[in-house]
Amino acid sequence: MPNALCAKRYSLLPMSYHLRAISYFFSVCYALCVFLRNFALCTLHFAFFIFIILCGFFSIAHADVGDILTKFHPYIGVQEDYSSNINLTPTNPKEDFITTIAPGLRFSTAPITYSLIPGQFQAAPMGPGMVITPGQFPQPAPAPDAWGVDLNYLLGLVSYAKNSQYNFVSHAGTLNAWYSSDPRFSLRLRDYFIRSENPREQEYAAGAPRDQFIPAIQRNRAVYSRNVLEPTMEYQFGKEDRILLYYRNNIYQTENPSAENSQENFINPRLNYWFDIRNGISLEYGLTLGDFQSSPDLVGHMARARYIYRFDPHTSIFGEDIFMRRDFAPPGIDYDVHNPSIGIEHAFSPTLTARLQAGYYLQIPERGSTNNGITYDLGLTQIIEKTTLALSFQGGYTEVFFGSQNLGLIPYYRSIARISHWFTERTNSALSGSYEIIEYSSGQKDDIWRVSGNASYLALKWLALSVTISYLEDNSNVGNGGYRESRAILWAVVNP
Repeated sequence: MPNALCAKRYSLLPMSYHLRAISYFFSVCYALCVFLRNFALCTLHFAFFIFIILCGFFSIAHADVGDILTKFHPYIGVQEDYSSNINLTPTNPKEDFITTIAPGLRFSTAPITYSLIPGQFQAAPMGPGMVITPGQFPQPAPAPDAWGVDLNYLLGLVSYAKNSQYNFVSHAGTLNAWYSSDPRFSLRLRDYFIRSENPREQEYAAGAPRDQFIPAIQRNRAVYSRNVLEPTMEYQFGKEDRILLYYRNNIYQTENPSAENSQENFINPRLNYWFDIRNGISLEYGLTLGDFQSSPDLVGHMARARYIYRFDPHTSIFGEDIFMRRDFAPPGIDYDVHNPSIGIEHAFSPTLTARLQAGYYLQIPERGSTNNGITYDLGLTQIIEKTTLALSFQGGYTEVFFGSQNLGLIPYYRSIARISHWFTERTNSALSGSYEIIEYSSGQKDDIWRVSGNASYLALKWLALSVTISYLEDNSNVGNGGYRESRAILWAVVNP
């Protein structure tokens, strides 16, 4: 019955509604592509855009201009940032106060929630296709309408009190757009853009915790930009059966002379199918095309198969196998990776969930010695009224490409603990800690731990305040590898 009602709701929508929705969708997508200089999909978006404009011209002409204007939400923020070691150097650290004046503009067809401070561009999951770990198939997030656009842009005028040579202009933007003409078929588009000079880059994968960083740093304040464009098509042909096609275009450009520009194109078809209520499989393939400015170019293949057995709605076990092939242009060294694992997922209650996955990986290079180790992924989430506790322990290996350092495959271990609490509807706080171990192919080993505390307060409907204090320490077995940094950030946003 719910599916029938949903289908009826979609069928009752007038044709002009669909034309106007598609027109908004592709016009915003194309405009953002041009603005961000991501020309990889501009031609395709332009063709769609012209077609929809011709078909929907008269429909758009009847759009309520006043209603459209209410979707725009301007705001302005001021941030004061103190760092005890702006370049993350092991000796002779430079401290400084960094002031940022940040006007922003948000366009959203969905209701705006003021509980979070605008301008925080964390990667929020939109639905399937936006996963970090292969094998995760989250259910699509409920959308209030059959289509929508949420576009947020922040311009930052950054000035240093003591090191004015580092002054620059930052940009940050996110786009989430979706369109579904049928309950079973949906189109989604995500775009993430940043221009920054932060030595540690925050993980940009959708769904990644805000406390998670890419395991690579740059020792100077060189400006870099990253644009990640991710369109997704999904077709659901059963209650839990779906086929999905995901694409990622990831462009990284840097002014750091010791780093290099790069571009990733990733194509990822996926299938999730249940034979009956207890037995299901998920299959996926990934093709990676990596283009580097000076390093050998990359052609990568990934295949993953998972069998799932569900005891009941609360508990399921699975067995999984991942195979990866990495082919590099000469003089790069090709390698294969085999990673079998087993796991269990269990919901102790509606507010307490846990997952455990353990396996073994084997890296076989074309030349040189093999690498191997244990892989594990343990997660626990507890929600108690206004408090959320999350624990995550991951280990095994990771691949680091398309950034300030192209480290390849490295052993990597991470633990993250985070607790957040809403004191009132206007006040919340969070405390987090993380511990990471990174083992480089050069023999360098870094032990990194970090603690962070944050408090946010919606003083008025149009005024939001936030303070974040953190401390990070990198203990390295290489003399010039470690560093320490204390940091404090004050942030005020006026949102009329």
